[in-house]
Amino acid sequence: MPNPLQRFEQRLESVISGVFARAFRSAVQPVEIAAALQRECDNNAQVLSRQRRLVPNDFHVELSATDLERIVGLGRALEQDLVDQLQDHADAQGYVFTGPISIAFESADDLTTGRFRIRSKAQASVTDNDMRTRTRSSHATLEVNGTRHPLRPPGLVVGRGTEADLRINDPGVSRRHLELEVSIDGVEAVDLGSTNGIMVDGSKVARARLRDGSTIRIGHTDMTVRIDGGRDEAGGWNV
Repeated sequence: MPNPLQRFEQRLESVISGVFARAFRSAVQPVEIAAALQRECDNNAQVLSRQRRLVPNDFHVELSATDLERIVGLGRALEQDLVDQLQDHADAQGYVFTGPISIAFESADDLTTGRFRIRSKAQASVTDNDMRTRTRSSHATLEVNGTRHPLRPPGLVVGRGTEADLRINDPGVSRRHLELEVSIDGVEAVDLGSTNGIMVDGSKVARARLRDGSTIRIGHTDMTVRIDGGRDEAGGWNV
């Protein structure tokens, strides 16, 4: 029975034929990218339990300008085949992703035809369940995966469970992991008795006062606090 990589090659034959097959002889082969994506997962797998390992789900494939043009020319069919093949590999190995698989192709000036490299990271999907953060502006925000979520008094709960105000699909995050308390005195991070704890600016803490630029790590997810306002005349924070 063909293995996932062989099945991928067979599917690819329907996409690449004639001129494409000749063009790829000295260029990067899509099957090479598929194999490299598998290795990227294998090399970066983090043990969660006896049967589960966390792997990256966000991939950036860097190629020469010539290879990039050829790869992109194959369209969405190639990208979907790569995603499907990587999911098959993950299922077979007991890997878990923190969010949907994303594969982006980019040009790199230092790469020649036939050479490529892959950058990857585990990026959790984030769901905002707090209607207040969608309808009201704020001088304080929590940045997660490039998206800023407003912080308004009295604050919000971050966790993996459906009851969290900000839900992060990260297996290293507890259902109710962290509370960000917001008041006139500022913003504080409070560990809600999580399994893996919280890190603020590189130190493990149970509670910490946050400043503009403070970083918080829970599970495998990094967050940054942004405070645009300063103290007002009464000495409080403009949050």
